[in-house]
Parts: sequence; C-alpha cells; structure tokens
Amino acid sequence: MKYDFAVIGGGPAGYVAAKKAASAGLSTLLVEKEKLGGVCLNEGCVPSKTLLQAAKTYHHAKHGSVFGVEVEGLNFNFVQAHAHKNQVMDRMRGGIAGLMKKYKVEVVKGEAVLQSGLRIRVNGETHQADDVLLCTGSSPLIPPISGIDSKGVVDSSGILQLEQLPEHLIVIGGGVIGCEFACMYASVGIPVTVLETLPEICPSLDKDIAAVLREELIKKGVDFKLNARVEAIEQNYVRFTNGVDSEEVRGDLILVATGRKPNVNNLGLEELGLDFDPRGVRTDERGATNIPGLWAAGDVTGQAWLAHAASRMAEVVVHNILGRDDMIRHDKMPAVVYTSPEVAVVGLTKEDAEARGLHVKTGRIPMAINARYLAENPKEAGFCKVVMEAETNRLLGVHMVGGACSEMIFGAAALLETELREQEIEEIVFPHPTTSEVMKDVFMAVR
Repeated sequence: MKYDFAVIGGGPAGYVAAKKAASAGLSTLLVEKEKLGGVCLNEGCVPSKTLLQAAKTYHHAKHGSVFGVEVEGLNFNFVQAHAHKNQVMDRMRGGIAGLMKKYKVEVVKGEAVLQSGLRIRVNGETHQADDVLLCTGSSPLIPPISGIDSKGVVDSSGILQLEQLPEHLIVIGGGVIGCEFACMYASVGIPVTVLETLPEICPSLDKDIAAVLREELIKKGVDFKLNARVEAIEQNYVRFTNGVDSEEVRGDLILVATGRKPNVNNLGLEELGLDFDPRGVRTDERGATNIPGLWAAGDVTGQAWLAHAASRMAEVVVHNILGRDDMIRHDKMPAVVYTSPEVAVVGLTKEDAEARGLHVKTGRIPMAINARYLAENPKEAGFCKVVMEAETNRLLGVHMVGGACSEMIFGAAALLETELREQEIEEIVFPHPTTSEVMKDVFMAVR
C-alpha cells in the first residue's frame, strides 16, 4: 500500500510524528515491533520516574518530622509501587493507541526492513511512502567486562522488572541513569555503591551542579567510588581499580548503567547506502538523511538521548515535509536528572561557552534564599546558576539543582529560545512565593 508518510518506531518521536502528520491530512503508517510508547514509556523514563516518586514519597514520610509529620509503622511496599507503575504505563499506552485511532494512523506491529524506493517490508508485506521517518530508538550499551552476563547483573530495562529489593545495589556508571536508580534505592534504605570511571558523576553537567548532586546523594546513603575502572564481575561482587590498587565491592544486584546505543541493526540501512555508523544515523538540522525522503529523529541519531528531544526532532521533520521551515536547536534543549534533589539545565555551561570563544559572566545564588524553597526543602542544598554573554547580557545557560526544578526549566528554555537579555528578563513578573523566582533573583548575582 502507498502512504504519504510512514514511521518506523512508535516511541516519543514516532507517535508524535504520526499524529502530527495525520492531523495535517497525510495518510500515515506507523510500524512498531513491540509496544507503543517506545523505550521511554515501557522501559525508561515513565516507569523509572514512577518508581522514583514512590521512593521520594517514602523518604519524605520517613523524614517528615521537621514539618510536624510523624508516621508510625512506615513501610515501603515495592510490589505495590510496581503495580502503580504498571497502571501508569497501561494507561499511557492506551492513550497513545487512542490518538492513533483518532487521527486514523494505520498501526502495524512487526519488524520493519527498509528497501530502496522508500519501501518498507514488514510481516511479509511491502508498503511504500513519499517520506519515511526512521526513529527506532536505542538500547542499553553493555561494555566488554568479564562476567557481565553473570547472574544478578541487569541493565536499566531489566532492573525495572524486579519486584524484590536487593540487600545491596552496585551501580556501574555514575551518569544520569545510574544516579537516578541509586537515588531511588537509597531513598528506601538500600545500601548503594556507584562505580564511576571519571573524576566526577554526570560529566555533561556543570561541574558545580554535579558536585552538589553527589553530596546530596551521599546524604541519602549512596557510596561513590570515583576514578573506578571496573575490571571484572563475579557472582555477588565487582572488582575495580582506582588507578593504583585493585578493590572489590559486594552486592546481590548489579546494575550496568554505562549509556545507550542507537538501534541501527537489521533495518537494511547498509544496503540503502544510508550515512550511519554505530554512533547513529547522520542528519542535518531538519532531520534529513543523505537519502531524499528518508528522515531520522530521536535516539537513533545519537543526539540528545531525551524523549522530549526526540519529539521535537520529529515535529521538525513533519514541519519540513509540510513545507514549513524548521530546525532543531540542540544547544537550547532542556535536560533533567530526576534524583532528589532534581537537576535541571538548559543551554551552555561556562566552559562550553568559553570553548566557543565567548566572553562570559556568571551568577549563582543558593536556593535557600527563596521562601518557597526553604519551606519545602529545609535540609537540602541547592543553587541556581546563569551564564551570560558579557558584552550583550544575552542569556546563554541556566543550571539548577534543588527541589523540583524540573517544573521550572521550561521557563528558562523559553528565555533562551527567545534570546532575551537581562534587561528584558527583568520585566517578567514571577509569582510569589514560588521557587521560580530564583531565576529572576539570580541576575543580581551577575551584577
């Protein structure tokens, strides 16, 4: 059958693109080999954040005496937490399926193989489209460590299926995924050890933000081993070196959180002559590949690794197909670490800006000067930092750690997208008392 638009992959890029194209009148095919929603909904951000919220609720109740909340007989029911997680996932999948039906998107379950002429082979049938969007997502990256396939070793997908708490969790990798799971388990009283090869956790973050996050997670019981290169995994322990001595740490559950890799295999990409490698499919700022009519978005491109980035990239593709010029701006893409406290960032760090030859100035204030933050997070460290171009006062980056700053970062992203200067931001009214006021107050520190 011939379609105006076909999508391979039903994750945050795929279903957003399908809905947008179909709502604009394009006959649309969506091919998904497993479940609608992709990794984010079924194996990633949605289930992990649901469990994180359960752990945060328990932790807040356990330490609620400062608010006058005292709980007797407190218990964390991990099985019930998983049941709630599954209910959320089922409801969201049903919502996506409903949207596809509403906009008359043809959904086919099966593994797709791309062929020349923008043809797609799936379940023994061949479909064709004027434009095809490839958004097959990513999978956990498993490093070549001896014993990586041992019993008790899981990746970020496998750990979400477990309904029994371990006695001691070891996390290999101190990036975003590793820190989020470390926070979740430590918040419910499980000893956690994180092994990170670099001198600091979450290397993509502003270095001051990363240091504060690490200190706050230590308060929750997370033990960090930095500059730790894992040498081998054996049953119930991991052997690593700190560059001088060899050490080992014991635990009954080992999480491998060493990043993700684009899903580019078994799709027929080599035969097509598509420009790609193990790091992802190469695209321009519109999402176009080197093959006319073939587009790519999301994790398969090896860029951003964020669900909302994937959705935005998909929107850009559909806009260009429909004749509207649009482009993705990765340096204005917000990102969040859903630990407790949360981290939320958008734009350039001081080091990034200076590497681009920009002359910058920065300002930083503690979150604790804010009344709402202090009332809700009395024992938590946090701060907000801004990076600005010195000559023009143009905002370049906003970096926050503390509280639920994920709910504020969209405002900072809007400030960056519109390229506001300090004087223009000064005219914006922030409601009081809200933690968002720190985004206005921080500019006093710049001066």
